[in-house]
Amino acid sequence: MNGSPGPNFRTLDLNLLRVFDQVMAERNLTRAARNLSMTQPAVSNALRRLRDFLGDRLVSRRGYGVEPTPRAVALWPAVSDALRALEVSMVPGHFEPATADTTFLLAMADATASELMPGLARRIEREAPGISMRVLPLTTRDPRRLLDEGVVDLAVGYFPAVLPDLTAQAQAGGVVSFDHQRLYDGHYVCVMRKNHPLATDGLNFESYCAARHMLVSFSGRPFGFVDEALAARDRKRRIVLTVNQFFTAGRVVTNSDLLTVLPLHFVSVTGMASELTWRELPFPVPAVHVDALWHRRQGLRGGLQWLRQAVADAASQAFAPEAHGLGLAGQATMAP
Repeated sequence: MNGSPGPNFRTLDLNLLRVFDQVMAERNLTRAARNLSMTQPAVSNALRRLRDFLGDRLVSRRGYGVEPTPRAVALWPAVSDALRALEVSMVPGHFEPATADTTFLLAMADATASELMPGLARRIEREAPGISMRVLPLTTRDPRRLLDEGVVDLAVGYFPAVLPDLTAQAQAGGVVSFDHQRLYDGHYVCVMRKNHPLATDGLNFESYCAARHMLVSFSGRPFGFVDEALAARDRKRRIVLTVNQFFTAGRVVTNSDLLTVLPLHFVSVTGMASELTWRELPFPVPAVHVDALWHRRQGLRGGLQWLRQAVADAASQAFAPEAHGLGLAGQATMAP
């Protein structure tokens, strides 16, 4: 069988991969050249050599930047991860919390932040006074793009489609670019105003389906894990309002006859516990696992290792049985 041989990796100048990584990250030759302390013609020449080696255009000009080819998009994660791993191995970054002045960016929902951030704030004051943390609202159930692009360092939340996808990639022998850690399991309940008719008449499956509902939806899509559970029983509920914050949902419920579903732990920290009551959902729902998710190339950094441990410790303390057992016992209106 005749055919030309493929590219020989032993002849590849690995410096070309650094140029490729920066061009893909910036989507602009001028900015890539500045980051690499190179001239733009030198970057263009490096791209030409890599194109010749791979037999692919890699990028084409588009407006003021460049647009990658499908081959370049497929190749970049492996190249970027390898470069980051090599960088950490060759020049390990020692992280000393007491003297660090790093800024960490985290994405999480307000209900999660209400539990984790007090512990993290105490950890910073005690161990790392020069560190800053910025918490961004979690607006998606799949934050991999945010992590890949460096918008956030760590995402914390319920990612039902992400973890099975990562497992499938690993089982298929593919490149898995993300890691995760289980922090806690959320317990969700039906929440209503204290004097809601269903608080005294009783909440059952039929009365739940017949009621009017509000949904906390990061995307605005009026369908969540509760609706999936109802659909499995050939039923649905009437969602008349969606909001993107759990605190907003609690405030709306105190002033209406709408029902909503909130994490049980969040009810006690809303400042509205005396105006609310809750009932167990009258049908089974899937477990809601809350995980920390990060990109592997960032996970090699000493600072992110410290951050992950700090988040895990804050979750362990916040969700210890005694932490919420005492809080619930002090809220008579919260008993189901």
